[in-house]
Amino acid sequence: MNLESALLPTSLSDLETLVQMRIAAMRESLERLGRFDPQRARERFAASFAAERCHFILSDGQPAGFIQSQSHGDHLRLQHLYVLPQFQGRGLGAKALEQLLERSANEQLPIHLDALRGSDSNRFYRRLGFVQVGESEWDIHYVRPADPPQA
Repeated sequence: MNLESALLPTSLSDLETLVQMRIAAMRESLERLGRFDPQRARERFAASFAAERCHFILSDGQPAGFIQSQSHGDHLRLQHLYVLPQFQGRGLGAKALEQLLERSANEQLPIHLDALRGSDSNRFYRRLGFVQVGESEWDIHYVRPADPPQA
């Protein structure tokens, strides 16, 4: 599956679907931390949702998750990357990140992200070359330096 066929732009009308996907993807990790609150999850996502920067991740044509990133001048920020539990472990998250990693290399900009402390996503990001640079009460902060530009 090539990247173009794996990502589909979102629209403002997709907000509720995306909220439900985020809740489903994060529920287990949040419950482990005693922080599962669907209303808070909805409000936090709605406050940062930007349809023009958000894409569904597709698996066999079905929405399996989504990714959203933003440029901040001196770095790129991965704001959201969620894969529904039943689609995890298939490489969809890594495949969805390829476009952002390529942009990082071409523009020589590092990628920043925050991952929930105690989430399995921390292992995923470390495996992809993200390095912990800090932490807060609930999150671990990561940066991935830019790869050399691709020829």
